[in-house]
Amino acid sequence: MIPCPHTAHFDIVAPEMRLRLQLIQAEVERRVPGSERCVAYQMPAFRKGRVFFYFAAFKKHIGIYPPVDGPAALVEDLMPYRGPKGNLSFPHSGPLPIALIGRAAERLAAQYAR
Repeated sequence: MIPCPHTAHFDIVAPEMRLRLQLIQAEVERRVPGSERCVAYQMPAFRKGRVFFYFAAFKKHIGIYPPVDGPAALVEDLMPYRGPKGNLSFPHSGPLPIALIGRAAERLAAQYAR
C-alpha cells in the first residue's frame, strides 16, 4: 500500500491535532468527490485538476488556505476565523466547525475549477 501523502505531516503532530486534521481530510473527501490528496507548499492539500485546498496544524491553530472569495453568506460565516489575508485559522482551544470547513472546501474547489 502506498502511504498517503498527508501521513508525514499527520505523524509529526500531537494526537489531538491529528484527529482534527483527519476530520478535515474526511470532510473534504466527502464534500468534493474526485479530489485527490497531495502535498503542496509542504502542507497536506487536495487537488481536483488544480490544488484548491491546503491545511496544516500549527502550535495554536489549524490553518486553511487559500482565502474563500464568496458567496457573501459563506464569507460572513467564515469571518470569525479569517485572518488579515483572508486565510482561515481554527484555534485548537475551540470547537472545530467541520460543516463550515466542508462548505469552504466545496467553494474553494469551485473557485479553482474556473
